[in-house]
Amino acid sequence: MSPDPRTAFMEAYAPCHGPFVRYCSAVAYGRMDAEDLMQDVLLSAFQHFGQIRGKDELLHYLVRAARNRSISLWRGMRRSVPLQEAHAARLLADGATAEQITDAGILYRALAKLPSAQRDALVLFEVSGLSMAEIATIQGTTEGAVKTRVSRAREALRRRLAGRTKPLHAALPAIMMILLP
Repeated sequence: MSPDPRTAFMEAYAPCHGPFVRYCSAVAYGRMDAEDLMQDVLLSAFQHFGQIRGKDELLHYLVRAARNRSISLWRGMRRSVPLQEAHAARLLADGATAEQITDAGILYRALAKLPSAQRDALVLFEVSGLSMAEIATIQGTTEGAVKTRVSRAREALRRRLAGRTKPLHAALPAIMMILLP
């Protein structure tokens, strides 16, 4: 007897939950609601779960789907001040300081200027906590290429943020981590 499709999906999704939530939170910041993005992607993944060949690679499928969905949503809408205010309110409620929220906004504006492959590699590594090998599989490239992307993204962020008269509140990964739910 085969397991119930919901049970099979939830069993495959359980180890993916943490990295997937962190990735969606980082990708959605200031652009869209992370929970809406996650729900759209999870619904689609559940509906197509039977067609996903490598059930052990569900996280890779979810990340690619979230990236594609976020791009589609972002193209259809301009920067939304009320949404940014909602993110700020959530962060304040979670204990972030006004300075941390300002720093996060500065960081995410700098991240948005990076080439997408570098930005995605950095977010998957620093925020989602994936290994270089996992990111290479998701991005369809080699581990060496991923290491180069992460390194170049870090350097580009350092250059972009170096001209600030006041240094950021904390190290880049620490600021990125305050955005997590």
